[in-house]
Amino acid sequence: MPTNISPLPPTQTLPLAGKTILVTRAAGQSSPFSQMLTDCGANVIEMPALEICQPSTWSELDDAIANISSFDWLVLTSTNGVEYFFDRLFTKGYDARSLKNVKIAVVGEKTAQCLEKRGLRADYIPPNFVADSLIENFPEELTNKKILFPRVESGGREVLVKELGAKGAEVIEVSAYQSCCPKSIPPSAEVALQSGTVDIITFASSKTVQYFCELAKQVFGDNSIDNYLEGVCIASIGPQTSKSCRELIGHVDVEAVEYTLPGLTQALIKWGVET
Repeated sequence: MPTNISPLPPTQTLPLAGKTILVTRAAGQSSPFSQMLTDCGANVIEMPALEICQPSTWSELDDAIANISSFDWLVLTSTNGVEYFFDRLFTKGYDARSLKNVKIAVVGEKTAQCLEKRGLRADYIPPNFVADSLIENFPEELTNKKILFPRVESGGREVLVKELGAKGAEVIEVSAYQSCCPKSIPPSAEVALQSGTVDIITFASSKTVQYFCELAKQVFGDNSIDNYLEGVCIASIGPQTSKSCRELIGHVDVEAVEYTLPGLTQALIKWGVET
């Protein structure tokens, strides 16, 4: 029997259909995550709230590389840490063979995958993708162990160094890269924020929350940001990022169960189905 009712477009059946999502990942790192959200029907606008670049000085890292054989463990907690450490290792004339007697611990599946692309497998990956889990489940006694920790130059969490030291390890932390706030906002993101058409803002680190709030002053002025984002779903990748969201934005609505970008996507899917 003929009908005048047209079938819904395929996108209308997707869990995030009709939602505009602002993605605040670091410049050059947002595309895979954006694609996951797009595949769920979302309209994605990228607003990089973080830029990654080399540290202000290489001296500490260069000294550590020159004495790499003296370390028992190399701890890497981000893909940026992997990339910048190994790029510098190779620049200084070394290769992966120089790490033959050094065990490697990583935090996070993406970090482990990034390491594997360099031809190396992690000796230890904690069960949960957070630094606290690395400490709680470390596979061997840490007394008198020497650990190299290449990390962001400033603003990283101090808990890892503090707790490893409390367990008897000597931790040498060196600057491998630094993060900074971009100078401007993409026009598409500025228009979306000004017009109030953003439904969801995603954050994958505390730094992106901090820098987003700084960038948002270009849109909202010095007024309280939580007034403008009161009806916007704030989505966080994990507990520490959520803490920053509450402190700086005033609320958090979605937190990933698994602290990864696919985990954050799944949390948003669940939120989309329930709202």
